[in-house]
Amino acid sequence: MHLLRLTCVLATLCLLVAHADPTAAPPDGASIFADLTPAELRAVRDFLRGRPELGLSAQSGDTLAQNTLFLVELLPPTKRAALRHLDGGGPAPQRRARAVIFFGAQTEPNVTEFAVGPLPRPRSYRPLRFKGGRAVPFSSRPMTMQEYDLLHRALVMATEPLYRLLRDTTGFWYHNCTQRCLTFSDIAPRGLAPGERRTWLILQRFVEGYFLHPVGLELLLDHHDPDPRRWAVQSVWYNGQYFSSPQELAERYERGTLAVARLSDPAAPHLFSTYIPRGRFTTGTATNVHGAKVCEPQGRRYRLRGNRLEYGGWSLAFRLRSSAGLQLFDVRFNGERVAYELSVQEAVAFYGGDTPAAMQTKYLDAGWGMGSVTYELAPGIDCPEVSTFLDVHHLYDSKGPRRFRRALCVFELPTGVPLRRHFDSDFRGGFHFYAGLEGHALVLRTTSTVYNYDYIWDVLLYPNGVLEAKVHATGYIHATFYTPQGRRYGSRVHSHVLGNVHTHLVHYKVDLDVAGTGNSFETMDISFENISNPWSPGARVVQPWLHRQPRRTERQAALPLGTPLPRYLLFSNPRQRNRWGHARGYRIQHRSHAGHVLPRGWKEEKGVAWGRYHLAVTRHRESEASSSSLYNQNNPWEPTVSFESFIRNDESIENQDLVAWVTVGFLHVPHAEDIPNTSTPGNSVGFFLRPFNFFDEDPSVASHGAVIVRPQDPDFTRLEVQRWTPDSAGPCVAPEPFSYNGTYWLV
Repeated sequence: MHLLRLTCVLATLCLLVAHADPTAAPPDGASIFADLTPAELRAVRDFLRGRPELGLSAQSGDTLAQNTLFLVELLPPTKRAALRHLDGGGPAPQRRARAVIFFGAQTEPNVTEFAVGPLPRPRSYRPLRFKGGRAVPFSSRPMTMQEYDLLHRALVMATEPLYRLLRDTTGFWYHNCTQRCLTFSDIAPRGLAPGERRTWLILQRFVEGYFLHPVGLELLLDHHDPDPRRWAVQSVWYNGQYFSSPQELAERYERGTLAVARLSDPAAPHLFSTYIPRGRFTTGTATNVHGAKVCEPQGRRYRLRGNRLEYGGWSLAFRLRSSAGLQLFDVRFNGERVAYELSVQEAVAFYGGDTPAAMQTKYLDAGWGMGSVTYELAPGIDCPEVSTFLDVHHLYDSKGPRRFRRALCVFELPTGVPLRRHFDSDFRGGFHFYAGLEGHALVLRTTSTVYNYDYIWDVLLYPNGVLEAKVHATGYIHATFYTPQGRRYGSRVHSHVLGNVHTHLVHYKVDLDVAGTGNSFETMDISFENISNPWSPGARVVQPWLHRQPRRTERQAALPLGTPLPRYLLFSNPRQRNRWGHARGYRIQHRSHAGHVLPRGWKEEKGVAWGRYHLAVTRHRESEASSSSLYNQNNPWEPTVSFESFIRNDESIENQDLVAWVTVGFLHVPHAEDIPNTSTPGNSVGFFLRPFNFFDEDPSVASHGAVIVRPQDPDFTRLEVQRWTPDSAGPCVAPEPFSYNGTYWLV
């Protein structure tokens, strides 16, 4: 069925009534943002399967020419409807689902998204449109497990002529394999132009950490046709040489005219890609006992009710969407909304290399189900043992909801540094007072394991009104077969392994509502002035002054990479003032060293146009809900969502409902120390939301974790210690009561 025909049919179906019971009003405002329950996911699936005009079938068989349900997740309410409920006492918006269907059983296949509801008993559906009304080509769809199974079968046949070559040079093979098998990693985008679906496949030895075990063979497989019988290998690369087919490569080997690379047994002397300890530290200090741990000596200081999280002055709603990951809503401090939404939008890694797979690798991880690969968190390693762990459910490329155990965790973290402190010296060996406030933050964490890479996503809430969004990159590097020319594109990290250079970029959406929805944006930095010294005639004074620059339109507020970023990025409500007459505001502070992934406008760069800017600020539009999509990965040349269109009309952003789009990232040149895995220290980026005259003073003065010490006599033999928590924290720290001396006399 053609897309236009389908749309016409759908228009007549939007009001179909199957059930009359309305959705019950949720008990708490956060629940309107809660992920779909397993029952709701099944209800949507069953409802859509029951519509004969959709022709849905379970993914099966040897063809992709089927109509299949790929994804079901919450379709959040519009901001207007949500605020009417949260702030105006209006009814809760009806819960609806976003459903993605692959229409492969049509003359002109396509991908269509639908809004389905109301939940929990759906009775209608309607197509969703992307900005500009563009349809999603079938070739832009994400991969499915069915397509991977078919790729595997195609590789079995394609590598049959290469059995002897692979067995003799690697000790592993692909065709007719039960042990010592090869596997593959696939590269994206899948081609060089819209409509293509040609994928480079890297063959690797299937051992623990197989990403680090390429064998020097890469194949380009065309799998555009829904019928896998029409798939074909178009090119082969082996050990620095190109061949037209596997048969040509096999013939060269049999004739003895092929330059081969013979690989040693991967387990000799040890499998370098494993976590099994090896070697020793020369100091001899113990590592075979437990290190320091996080504990809660007097119980949890946060409250978790469903998807509502509260800590100190903070409260927020959260969800873990299958498509793109962590998403916060209705973020408040002391009851005042700071942000309506804060969410991960996209994570990309663009590579360079000498092999065809390496030079083609430009990963857009939302296209790989970045939010659905939220595997179990290990207590004591991924999160402290005392954490609260939460399960989630995804219906992503599956027949029904899947339960992901411990996909999220919440814990309070001692930061190891005071939130603030002061030692007031008397400059004679004593002090007037010491005061400090212990440093803590509440952490909301999840991970995304997108094949080789593991992203650790954190949101940290501090008691002084500061929020930090942060991502750590770890896991296995994306490695290709080493060639001498490869050193131009990375580092040799093992005998036949090259770690390829790449740039990571991560995009966040921050829908700020600072003291209301009417906000303005300005940048601030310092300039220097040279003035006459008013208290010394004839002398000059050079000093800094605050240079404030209002950004009045979307183009003025698009701050490009490659140019210095103003150090203060301020969002404020000009109609709301704090006690001292300042516009109440929040600032975004980057912690990043992001760079361009490609020159502006070059082919695939169009699919990550948001990566042109450190920060862009736009007016809130429901049609601009996300800066990327599931489909940009496999069609970056004509992306379904083009971020540049968000700012092209250059609307006014003065006293408007504003959205900040934040880009952070880093350059990664892999090195020997990335074996076996990239480590987290030094490989994290993010940003802070920091109050800037939003309050009248530091709101953490409400915390009872402060300690004040005052001398009571000139000899400092009697001290007054003021604290508002028990003297002893409990058995998980030193059991003695708190003590303090504070002197630094000569001895």
